[in-house]
Amino acid sequence: MSGTPAAVIDAARERGWSLATAESLTAGAVVARLVDVPGASDVVAGGAACYSYAAKTRVLGVDAGLLERTGAVTAEVAAAMAEGAQRLYDADLAVSTTGVAGPGPDARGVPEGTVHLGIARRGGPARTREVRLSGGRAEIRALAVQEALAELAAELADPSES
Repeated sequence: MSGTPAAVIDAARERGWSLATAESLTAGAVVARLVDVPGASDVVAGGAACYSYAAKTRVLGVDAGLLERTGAVTAEVAAAMAEGAQRLYDADLAVSTTGVAGPGPDARGVPEGTVHLGIARRGGPARTREVRLSGGRAEIRALAVQEALAELAAELADPSES
């Protein structure tokens, strides 16, 4: 299945699934792309743009100690963010984005272009994927949005759960 926003919305509608996002790196751009599609309100439950550690903890329930120990750009944080969005919006499927858009590495030395995506599906464990993207800040963020949409598309195409 294509990772276009329209294809994701159509697939979610066909399955009767609701979608949610938890975004740091992309600051709401994933949910914005989804709701650009006419009829998205049938399946998009909501999106949380949580940039600060405090917002990740308060809104998404990400463990504050984890964030202090590891920083926000880890697979574990991406999984917790996706699970938090899935719970917050009572969605069937949630995607999260956390990463470093640059310029340069973050304060912990995580290289520019490092992105962790999380996927949480109702009733199953969250999974994550790390990607390395290149380009300037805007390009890395745009590519991260495309990767997040591709993750949603892949989950919606998975026949293992209906």
